[in-house]
Amino acid sequence: MTMRSVVKGVGSYLPARVVSNEELSKTVDTSDEWIRQRVGIRQRHFAAEGELTSDMATEAARRALQNAGLTPADIDLIVVATTTPDLTFPATAAIVQRKLDMHHGAAFDIQAVCSGFVFASVTADSYLKNGIARRALVIGAETTSRILDWSDRTTCVLFGDGAGAAIYELADDNERGILASSLRSDGHFADKLNTTGGVSSTGTIGRVHMEGREVFRHAVGKITDVVENVLAQTGYTVDDLDWFVPHQANLRIIEGAGEKLKIPFEKVIVTVDHHANTSAASVPLALTEAVHDGRIKRGDLVMIEAMGGGFTWGASLIRW
Repeated sequence: MTMRSVVKGVGSYLPARVVSNEELSKTVDTSDEWIRQRVGIRQRHFAAEGELTSDMATEAARRALQNAGLTPADIDLIVVATTTPDLTFPATAAIVQRKLDMHHGAAFDIQAVCSGFVFASVTADSYLKNGIARRALVIGAETTSRILDWSDRTTCVLFGDGAGAAIYELADDNERGILASSLRSDGHFADKLNTTGGVSSTGTIGRVHMEGREVFRHAVGKITDVVENVLAQTGYTVDDLDWFVPHQANLRIIEGAGEKLKIPFEKVIVTVDHHANTSAASVPLALTEAVHDGRIKRGDLVMIEAMGGGFTWGASLIRW
């Protein structure tokens, strides 16, 4: 008997406000051509005034539950990956738990920046396999627009807001589910991608700071590292993959990783052009889009991966 964490449903939420490159160019020294050429982004979504990370996370959760044919009563673990929580405490996951009117189970947040959803999925997988929970609601949600430095034109144009969710259920399944994962981090690179403040350092939220060239230089190699590690664990090869769902940070990084891994671009799910970088929300947003439009189907072999500040990076291989 092989117990695996099987994906039962996915859901996503994007704020109503769509911000084009042209709109940004009215307030930031940039242009549509400059942004498209460098990172492949044409638009992003920004949360409305008063719209919180927990609001988006809750809506994505409800849609995932509907997709799975489940209710909040069926969930006994909530893990929210976010860099932009509603409050310092309690955890945004606990706020989502309240908004779903749940009085049972456990709820907590994970902070691994853009790798958050991958880290949260691996954490939920461990909890399920160890008998701590039966079904887990894993959410990546961000209001990154609220921590951007609008004087840094090379960084502020890269990000957007949104939320995505997946429900994992422990099942006796020899084929489907999370097959293998690899997680890494190295705090020696913390100064390359971080915020300029925090609770114990400045008492402020800070603003996003990124050394773009340095991040790009490391990204392709680190992404390749964990993807190859996961494949080695399972005995599968790149040729066996049906879909590659990378973190949606930069089209050039996605293309570079795909080329180094020799993954045909038609197997790569790309949403960065219309979502921008939504940090921990980017992978579940991309997954949900590809599931709902029929690209990802039951039985497909799907590799998810992400890299974020810290640095953190990770990958998981899932039989859908």
